[in-house]
This record gives sequence, C-alpha cells and structure tokens, in this order.
Amino acid sequence: MEETLVSVVIPAYNCACYIRQALDSVLAQEVPAEILVIDDCSTDNLDGVMQEYRQYPQIRYIKNERNLGVAEARNRGVSMAKGKYIAFLDADDVWEKDKLKKQLALIREKGTVICSTARELMNLDGTLTGYIIPVKTEYTFKDILMGNQVNCSSVLLRAEVAREFPMHHDDCHEDYLTWLEILKKYKVGCAVNEPLLKYRISNTGKSGSKLHSAKMTFLTYRYMGFGPIRSCLYFIGYAIRGLKKYFFWFLK
Repeated sequence: MEETLVSVVIPAYNCACYIRQALDSVLAQEVPAEILVIDDCSTDNLDGVMQEYRQYPQIRYIKNERNLGVAEARNRGVSMAKGKYIAFLDADDVWEKDKLKKQLALIREKGTVICSTARELMNLDGTLTGYIIPVKTEYTFKDILMGNQVNCSSVLLRAEVAREFPMHHDDCHEDYLTWLEILKKYKVGCAVNEPLLKYRISNTGKSGSKLHSAKMTFLTYRYMGFGPIRSCLYFIGYAIRGLKKYFFWFLK
C-alpha cells in the first residue's frame, strides 16, 4: 500500500450541502493522501453524505461526542493523522487538482515548514468570481503581522509542526494565531502564487461579520502577548491592508 504523504483535515459542521465538492477536490489530488473529516456534532444530513463515500478507504469519518469548535476539531484530526504533512481544508472550500503536488515541490525546494497558496473567491453556489487574491512567495512573521496572507484552507505544513503548535482560542482567528506562532519560531514560510484554492464567500461563518472579525483580529494580537497600544497599531495596519486587498471586490 502506498505510504500516506499528506493528511487532509476537514472540520465539518452542518456542511452537507458543500462537503461533496471539498471531498471530490481532495480525491482528485495527484499525491497519496488520507482525508480526516471531523464531524463536530452536525445536525444536518452530513451522515448521509458521508455514506456516499464509504467506498474510499482513504477517507476517515470521525464524529465528536460533543461540539469542540473548529480549533479543537482540527487538532483532533492532526492528532490522528498518519501523513508526513498536514493540509487543512474547510468543508465549503475547493482545491485545484494539482494543489498539493505544487506545494510539496515548493516546500521541499525552499526547506520551509509551512506553505500556502493564492485563492480565487467563489460564490455560495460554487460559481467562480474571477477575483484572485495573490500572495508573496515568501513571507515572515513580520510580513503577516499587519496582513495575514495565509488562508487556512490553502495551508500545507509539516506534521510535527502542526502538533507542536495546536490551534487554540476559538474566540479569535485561531488559524492566524497559529501561523504567527509558527513563523515566530521558524522564520519563513513559502507560497505558490496561483489560485489553487477556491474560497467560498459566506456571511454566516465564524468571520462573516466584519465587526466580529475585527474584534477577533485584535484578540489575536493580545493572545500573542502584545500590549493594547501595540495591538491597536497592528490592527490599524491590518485593517488598511484588508481594505486594499478587497477594494475592487467591494466595488462590484
């Protein structure tokens, strides 16, 4: 049996209407991968959808006994993973088929522990908008302090690093906090500047409300140990970069 190279962790909560696209996009990848779907006490028809994929031995469907939240759901997947690398994918997002292949080539070439990609925004119904958010091909802790270019569904990282830095604090941007912690130690990350991730736009997710998202960003800085004034300065820079990033999208 081919060795598992990448473990794809998909936290799932009431996502039955979207998760087929996510699963199919992972199954189409050109590298050996296992898929860990962590059902965080869904109340929709997720069980029924997952039954459609029971013929795929590489898919592991894990049901939480209680709702853990997205950070702990991802951590549970990481703890059960068998791969050398961990990739995160939200249940409503989609990958291009060569996403993992291109990231593995780059992360090995650069010798970094984390790799992300650019993304294209996708409507709720799955149609593509054509609006692409590019990324720097190398980035540091300082680079992402005032502008997080690392989208969680695009991330590939070494499994031991994912276990070293588990996600925490669901009341903030737990993924952003994790990238900051990783880069503070490991210095440099890399990225494929191609929209290998199709990112679904939603107003109902954890970060759907812009005001709530802003509060979570500020909390992220506080959890990093920054004082109130320093956190405010970083937040202002983050907000300015965010407006620039989505400026033309808002004009549509």
